Amino acid sequence: MAYISIWGNLPHRKTDSDEFWVPGFPKNYRFHKSQMHRYAREADGTDSWSKFFIPQIALSMKSDGWICNTVEEIEAFGLQLLKNYIQLPVWCVGPLLPSTEKGSNSKHRAGKESGIALEECIKWLDLKEENSVLYISFGSQNTISASQMMALAEGLEESEKLFIWIIRPPFGFDINSEFKAEWLPEGFEERMKHSERGLLVHKWGPQLEILSHKSTGAFLSHCGWNSVLESLSHGVPIIGWPLAAEQGYNAKMLVEEMGVSVELTRTVESVIYKEDVKRVIEIVMDEEGKGKEMKEKANEIAEHMREATLEKGEKKKGLH
Repeated sequence: MAYISIWGNLPHRKTDSDEFWVPGFPKNYRFHKSQMHRYAREADGTDSWSKFFIPQIALSMKSDGWICNTVEEIEAFGLQLLKNYIQLPVWCVGPLLPSTEKGSNSKHRAGKESGIALEECIKWLDLKEENSVLYISFGSQNTISASQMMALAEGLEESEKLFIWIIRPPFGFDINSEFKAEWLPEGFEERMKHSERGLLVHKWGPQLEILSHKSTGAFLSHCGWNSVLESLSHGVPIIGWPLAAEQGYNAKMLVEEMGVSVELTRTVESVIYKEDVKRVIEIVMDEEGKGKEMKEKANEIAEHMREATLEKGEKKKGLH
């Protein structure tokens, strides 16, 4: 929804502040320039992105109604803003989640070859305590910079938390190419494997199976909407690291409205340190304090999502 107003009004260009207000939102609701995709930050109405998106948005406003992959109970505020803005019917049909039925594994859902056998991954998780593992993935189209990758690895090692990391080459390299050891601290992967503290999965991993496992306690994510739905449907709180598209707005909602997330950083341009990584991991995976609160809220949302798939106590046809 923020995109609609940003492309039409470009409010971030009307202030010298890094924060700005989007028409249609409450006056006390602020967005930060770093939450915008860099193309949106640079948009002036004549650039290629503006020329593409503005007509698309205009055409979508001529629709008879909008269908959204969400659940009304978890996005009441955003849905009301959308309805107010477009003045059209809005139907929630979510959560549209991949099937977890037998025979439908992550390879078939994603169309990608996993870097680890599902059985091996589950066996590793089965040996860990409940809610003790941090799952890390930046989705199918995103990756972080080399310096960020190094800091993330250092912070993970210092945190001494268990983790599964779906890892691919850093930003600026072919995301599907072979991974080089030089992108991580010397000996990092070998130490993690030997100590059984960390499992590095190259290329792709069985995300839904990992998130649904009782040992998974948190998800370090780019906050793409599919990943958000998959995580929250299993009551798994999120460490946000938005990288592109609408991910910055998703992360904002997860932190400020839902209370199920803490943001580590934003974009591939940011500078992070191992101390930042360790601090945020400890907050989210703490069994008391804020970590406990986020887990409880994530479980409440999971229940709303489960109820949305039921009709008269039975699972609705077509929803998994």
